[in-house]
Parts: sequence; C-alpha cells; structure tokens
Amino acid sequence: MIEPVGLRARKKARTRDVIADAAITLFLAHGFDQVSVSDIAAMAEVSKPTLFRYFATKEDLILHRFADHQGEAARAVRDRQADMAPMTALHRHFRAGLDRFEPVTGLNDHPEVVAFHRLVFTTPSLAGRLMQYMLDDEDALAAVLDRGIGARLQAAQVIAVQRVLARTNWQKIADGRTARDVQPEAVADADRAFTQLRHGTDSS
Repeated sequence: MIEPVGLRARKKARTRDVIADAAITLFLAHGFDQVSVSDIAAMAEVSKPTLFRYFATKEDLILHRFADHQGEAARAVRDRQADMAPMTALHRHFRAGLDRFEPVTGLNDHPEVVAFHRLVFTTPSLAGRLMQYMLDDEDALAAVLDRGIGARLQAAQVIAVQRVLARTNWQKIADGRTARDVQPEAVADADRAFTQLRHGTDSS
C-alpha cells in the first residue's frame, strides 16, 4: 500500500524532530565534541545512514534551529509594502522578533535556549558552521536588494548587526537577567543600530 503524500511528509518531519531532539539533549548534557553521531542515532533509534539523510553534518544537528530562519532578512525585504524602504522593513522584522522573544534574537531566557546559545557560541566548529549560514543569508539579502557592491556591503552590515544584537541580548541573559528586564535595552539597541545603518555609522 502506498502512503498518502501528506502522511509520508508528516512521518519524515516526526523522524527529523526525534533525531534533532535527541542530538540537542545529548549535546547539552555532555558537550558537542563528546557526543558521537552513533550516540545520537542510538538514542533516536535510527541508523546512521537515516540520520545523515536528514542532517548532512553533525553541526547541522544543532544548527537546524538557525537554518529554520534562513532567508528571513531577504523575505522581509521582498514581502515589504511597496512604499516601505528595505531598511525599515528589516528594522520592523527584527523588532517584531524582540516583541515575540524569539530565540534567534537572543532575547529568550528559557534555560534550554540559553544553554543552546552558549553551546553554539563556545564550540568552534559550530560557530564556524553558523558563519556559513550567515554568509548564505547575506547572499540572499544582497540579491533582493540589488546585485552591486553597494547591496553586498549593506547586506553584510545588516547580517552582522543582527548577529551582534542577538549575541549582546544572550550575554545579558546568560549573566543572570530576565528577558523582560533586558527587552527595553534590546529594543533601544536595535533602534540605534538600524538608524545607523540607514544614516551612516556617525549617527548618535
């Protein structure tokens, strides 16, 4: 009997989630370098070939949460209202993430999210792989803005600013503050950063 396409897709999604959840649980408990792909496959009750069908590298097992947000900056610009400037759309998109306490903005104090970011930021192989995701985001944003060097420079600045803002928010929370306590500062930092992007780095 052939499974309906919808059911097959749901089963694949469940398998992917089981593998990813097993990986993150093990990584947070033991550290990224101390956990093998075999350990993850065993916990998820799948074979290693099955695991690699869903995740190309060991790093992707944890960074898929960032991958789920890939292309957001480009989409924010592409889907903006016709009379809205690209930087305004990007600013509003990031502010909306802060309002929702989205983990990708760093403004989330759930213990697992804080530990997750600590693992990513302090593991060289993960930080390196994350940089590749950011370069892909930069390429996608530059393509939406234009294809000239000016667009590439602007895209690089936007992606870098988002990274710095998220890292700053996470560090304040990792130091013991709550997300709600940090939020006003996070909003002010974002507003200042995007103002500088719009008007130049000499803006106060």
